[in-house]
This record gives sequence, structure tokens and C-alpha cells, in this order.
Amino acid sequence: MSGRARARSRGRARGQETVAPGASQAREPAPAADPSAEGERVGRGRQKGAPGPYAAEGILQISAGFQQVKLGERGGRRGDFHDSGIYTRQAMEHVKESKSGTTGSAIPLTANFFRILSRPQWVLYQYHVDFNPPMESRRLRSALLFQHEEALGSVRSFDGALLFLPNRLHNKETKLYSETRNGEKVQITVTLTNELPPTSPVCLQFYNIIFRRILRILNMQQIGRNYYSPNDPLNIPQHKLTIWPGYASTILKYESSIMMCTDVSHKVLRSDTVLDLMINLRQQFGDQRFPDICAKELVGLIVLTKYNNKTYRIDDIAWDHNPTNTFKRGDADILFTDYYKSQYGLEITDKNQVLLISNVKKLGPSGRPLSGPALLIPELCYLTGLTDKMRSDFTIMKDLHSHTRLTPDQREGRLTRFVNNIQMTPEAQEELDKWGLSFDKQLLSLTGRVLPGERIFQGPRSYEYNPMAADWSREMRGISLINAPPLNNWLLCYTRRNSKEAQSLLETLGKVSGPLGVRIQRAVMIEYEDHQEALLRALQHNVGPQTQMVVVVLPSSRKDKYDSVKKYLCVDCPTPSQCVVARTLSRPQALMTVATKIALQMACKMGGELWSVEIPLKQLMIVGIDCYHDTAAGKRSIGALVASLNQNMTRWFSKCVLQHKGQELMDGLKMALTAALKDYVKFNKVLPSRIVVYRDGVGDGQLHSVVGYEISQIMEAIKSMGQDYMPKLSVVVVKKRISSRFFTYINGKATNPPPGTVVDTDVTRPEWYDFYIVSQAVRCGSVSPTHYNVVYDTSGLKPDHMQRLTYKLCHMYYNWQGIIQVPAPCQYAHKLAFLVGQSIHREPSVELDDLLFYL
Repeated sequence: MSGRARARSRGRARGQETVAPGASQAREPAPAADPSAEGERVGRGRQKGAPGPYAAEGILQISAGFQQVKLGERGGRRGDFHDSGIYTRQAMEHVKESKSGTTGSAIPLTANFFRILSRPQWVLYQYHVDFNPPMESRRLRSALLFQHEEALGSVRSFDGALLFLPNRLHNKETKLYSETRNGEKVQITVTLTNELPPTSPVCLQFYNIIFRRILRILNMQQIGRNYYSPNDPLNIPQHKLTIWPGYASTILKYESSIMMCTDVSHKVLRSDTVLDLMINLRQQFGDQRFPDICAKELVGLIVLTKYNNKTYRIDDIAWDHNPTNTFKRGDADILFTDYYKSQYGLEITDKNQVLLISNVKKLGPSGRPLSGPALLIPELCYLTGLTDKMRSDFTIMKDLHSHTRLTPDQREGRLTRFVNNIQMTPEAQEELDKWGLSFDKQLLSLTGRVLPGERIFQGPRSYEYNPMAADWSREMRGISLINAPPLNNWLLCYTRRNSKEAQSLLETLGKVSGPLGVRIQRAVMIEYEDHQEALLRALQHNVGPQTQMVVVVLPSSRKDKYDSVKKYLCVDCPTPSQCVVARTLSRPQALMTVATKIALQMACKMGGELWSVEIPLKQLMIVGIDCYHDTAAGKRSIGALVASLNQNMTRWFSKCVLQHKGQELMDGLKMALTAALKDYVKFNKVLPSRIVVYRDGVGDGQLHSVVGYEISQIMEAIKSMGQDYMPKLSVVVVKKRISSRFFTYINGKATNPPPGTVVDTDVTRPEWYDFYIVSQAVRCGSVSPTHYNVVYDTSGLKPDHMQRLTYKLCHMYYNWQGIIQVPAPCQYAHKLAFLVGQSIHREPSVELDDLLFYL
């Protein structure tokens, strides 16, 4: 399961009031974790004496603190969203005192964080609550428990299983008795499980529970992990879309204090239901093809059931079920139609529609696991998100962005109004007051630093770029590339309908290639008929061992043709290739720009080097790792590793690892890195003395696995090169999907900070060696910083040097003449994993390992 999907499933688990129809409540308690296994890991992690830099014990020592936190206490009872309890900084002597850099000029910033000004200073008592007989509805559980205000007091917080009280009850186990409206007697057992001082990390979990309660008071609905306002929708009727505005909020301990990070979020909902989509598919493809097409379109989609505001992933279709079937509810059988009528007052109109299956991987409201899949009614399931067709529609995306892409000034205003709204709502303020919680009204002020701009080296010259624009497409014109192999033997494939565009491309490539120093001979022109088999046949008959490059002009953006080209030329007949859609070549005014980009890509794919920045560290290897989930192969994971081969970081080795279904962490990491190290030796006649690994694509809650599992694979790969080989190693986890935002002010108005802005104080985590870099410049909306967490480091590099190196690498992505959001090897790894997962579904040929064939 991907990080995002895991987040969704965890989010659904919280606040679940009724079990989804068709999913039965497990009566047995969940099996306890094996205490001996956990104890053994903790013990090894606590071994005395400093372990060697690559000892397995060293890795366990980093995460020993995590092992001591009970599962129920890891940042949230039903999931560790914030990787809490992983203390990596303590193992790095060079950043124990300070992890802040000094390079660059200071810049005043504000961040979307609100300090907690006051919080409870008393001991908090945590209780576990059991109901006999078990009660499914969380709302009912709360109502039954709160009948006993005299015993519990009026100040309490209950999330369905955990009860927090400011006072200790007389007995460790308290039995209470309630009665439902139907006269059913219920025994409630309240058991003391923990006494929490104000400094306890579990108190942070409690603050988040309280804040979720505040959001519910503000009539916001939880979907996934965030809260949205269905009462304040933004409708885009022409596209059948509705946007629910909302917020993503987290309370955590940061460097300077406990703070709430809050960002604006939007949920895009479609007005059409799954049933509407199924009817359209049946009309479009007919009864015979409908089941296959329907399964292909629906499986994997996330849907929203508005009657309870829950999201579900469609895992299958129950072709033999319809709403007139029954399911088990308690001890009785009930019709689906009757259930929705009695529970939600909903009348199901189509009694013949098939049902959807969602494999509910979550806990029920009582904290027990649910067994069996949930069965959903297509008529009541609304589609969420956008289709690929919608994303490629300029008008839809423009209208959508006008509502969701907020400027820094708009974002800051929305956040400030949100906090003020909490303080102006009497019921919300009363809830905060009774727990002694109060938030600052102002966004956090802090100081960042702007790193100096980099000088770009290209061929015989070097130049500087406009630091605010963060791109050098103009400056590089007319300057030869560092190295571009001559293109003497290549094919240009096109259909008869697109022969004009193909000729225009050929002529324009001739014009733009000269100033770039790329020598291009005239292509062999191959005309093919406009269908997939003819295109594949043309490639099989014309591509030979001497062919350096194949350029294919595609008549449309249909995926099947693109996939067949890439599959054949990456696996069966390894040859660099470039596909371009005819429409892209049809605008004469843009043809020079398009042809320049194509010429640069072609040069890269043959092993050319475009530009570089100064990297002062010698014998350095940079590694980028990312994962992609292959939906065509049943969510199988594709792991990609890309490693630098030379001093200037202009040549790269690439390797793919095909993994088991839904597996995020790379099992084949050892094999891929070993191959990269051998290739480095072939290039340089020496092994690297320093390795820096940037690991992208790590979801929330997976940091512990990277620390305890992937790093040991990296070390195994290093050991395989010889027992005496011990380079300096740094492993950096890269996260793009974060809620943190930074603003600076020009003439009193909030704007985006300039590219090169570094933040390594106040909003970083005290237990980590981490920092943020704003590397991009965006034309509209708010720029997203990237979070870097150095989870392992024996290099001794100063924070300044690590930050500068990271920023330099953001300049080295050859598909864009500018600075990107992440270091180039991460983006290369992403491109490779995406190509394999989307189009090839197999491991590319080893003959392409040294080429950026996937750009």
C-alpha cells in the first residue's frame, strides 16, 4: 500500500461511527505483539560501547527510543503519522550541539505554525474503555459513557476507546452500567492504563484529539486525515465538480516549542456517482465488454459516501450481489435497502445495481479489527479526485486552480481567519479553556537564510542566472553543451497524416542543434500506419544495432502506442527513444522552443552532458532512490536507484527493482547499489570515498523502516565491495508532501520566499537532523518547501555543506533548465520508476544502465 493510501485507510479508521455494511465486527481481541521479539530488539539497541559505523547494532541504537513507545502511543492510536519516537540525531556527534548552518543572507519569514501558549500542567490519566456487549457506533459509545458525568466529571475526552481525564478515579478498574434506548443493559469497564505528566509525548496525541473535537464543533467533517467544511462548498457546475475547503492540522513538539502546523486543504468531489459512471460505460462498450472495462475503470478508485463522509478504496466488484441481498447486523440479517432507509433515510432507486467491495484494512470504533470486506452501493458512492482526461483538460484545471491555488497572501489570510474563528466560537473556546489550552493568534515568525546563487558551467563558458526566476533557459542559448555525442544514425517515425509535422521537426532540429554543439545527420524517415501493430512492426524492421536514437511522432496521446514503443526499445531492442505528440509540433511559434528541448533530451539519452555546477567534494557518489506502484501488475512496486558516476554529477547509472505488491521499501537495494558501485569503479578506477543517499517516496510512518531496514542494505552493499572498504555515508530522507509553508513580506504583503531559502530552526524537530529548502520559483500559488531529514551520517559534513550540496543538486536535472523541488537523482529515480510502472512493467535492459533513457 502506498503512503497516501495508507494515510487514507488510517484516516477512515478514526471517527468511524458505524461499521460499513457487509463488514462484520470481530469479537476476539487482536493478538498481542510478541514481547520477546520486541524486547530483544530494544536490548540490542541499548548495547554499551560505540558500535562501528556500519554495525547493525548502530542502526538499532538510532531507533531504540521508538521501540520503547507502545504501539498505541505512536503519534496516534491507530497509526504513526508523524514518525514520532525515532531519535536519529543522538547518534551524530557533529550535530548534537547545533544542526543550524550560517551560510547565506538572513531573511525574515513567517510560517503556518501557531504556538501553544498554555497547556495543562497537571497529570493526565489515560483509561481504556470496554463495552459489554460490544457497541459498534462510536456516537452510541460516547452517549452511554457520558451518562456517568457524576463519576467521570464534566472535563473529559473520549475518542471511542481511550478516555482522558484530569482526575484519577477511585479504583484502577471502574465498572459502570448504562441502558440503551431499546432497554439493552450495557456494562462499561473503565481501566486506568497510564498516568501522563505534562511532558509525556502521549500528551501530544491527546492535544490532537482535543483539536479534532474543536473542528467538529466548527461543523467540519473528517475525510481521510483532514477536516473539510461541507456547508461551505465551492461549486464548478460546468465541470460537475464540487470543492470542499478544509484544513490539515497537526500538533507536535518542534525545536522551539509545541506548535500546531495548519495548512489549507481542498477536497475535490465529483457530482456523478459510481452508478452514473457504470451506466455510461455500459452504453459506451456494450454488455459483453462491460464487466472487464468496468473492473478496469473502477478498481483502485477512491470514493466518498456522503451519508457518513467516509472514503473507501474500491478493491473489487460483487457481480452476484445487489441491494436486495442481506448482510449480518448483530445476530439478525438485514436487507441493504432496509439498512440505508432506517439508518440514513436513503431510498435506493436501482435495485439491480451490483455492489462494490472495499477490503477494510482498519480497526472498528471499539479498537477491534473488522473482518470481511465492506459492500458499498454504487448509487451512494461519489467519485473523488480527477481522471487523467480531466487533468489534461486545460479549462478544467484552470477553473480548479482559480479556487485551490492560493497566493501566499490568500493562504495567510485564510489561516489567520481559521484560528480567529476558533477563538470567536464560544463552544470551541470553552472546550479549550476547560483543558487549559490556548493558541497564539499570529503565525510564527522566524529567520531563514537565502543561499547564494550557483554559477552554471556549460561547455566553454559559465554564467549566472536570475535568482528569482530560478531558470537559465535564456542564458544557455547559443552555448555548446559540455558533451554531446554526434547523432549519425537515427530514425524518425511518423504517420502519413503527420508527415508535415515530422518534416518541420527535422528542419528545426537542424537549426537549434548547431549552437548547442550537437551534430545531427539527417534522419532515416519511416512512415507507419496509424495503429499500434504497424508501429511496432516498423520498429522491428528498421531498428538495428547501429541505430543511436529513435524519434516517434505519435498522432495522439494514446497510452498504448507510447507503451509499445517504450517496451520494445527499453527491453527487447535497447535503443534510446524520444516520443512526441504531433499536436505539440503543430504551433509554428513554439516549434523552436519545443525542438530545443527535444534536442537536449536526445543528447542526454545518448550519454551527453548538458551543464554542471561546482561540486567541491572529491570521490563523491550521489544516490537517489524512489518507488512507484505499478497498478497494471496488481499494485506491484517498482524501486528505482540512480547513482552519479563522475565528479561533475553529469553522468548517471540507473537500476530498477521490481518488488512485491504494494511494497514501498526497496528489497533489492543491496543488489542495485552494488551494481552502481561496480559501475563507478569502471568509470573512475577507484571506489567513492563518500556516498550521499537521497531517499524519496517515504510515506508517513515509514521512517523507522528506512532507518532499521534500508540502511542495513546499503551497508551490506558497501561491505560486498571488500571488508576494508568503509566510505563516509549519509542517508537523507526527502519529503515533498508536507504541510509546512513559509512566507516573506514585500511592501507588507505576504509573498513566496526566494529560491535557496533554508530553514533549520524553530520548525524543525529536536530529535532529528533536519532542514527545509525552498528551491523552486512558482509563477502562481504558494511555493512548497522540501523537507530533508538526515537519518544516518558518518560523513561529518557541516550542516552548511549538507544544505549547499542538496541545493546544488536541485540544479542538475536535465529535463528542466532551472531549479527543481528535489535533488536531481531523486527526480531521475522517480522518472525511471514511473516509466517502468506505467509503460514497461519489466526491468529495462542492462545496456541502457548508463544512459538517462527515461527522460
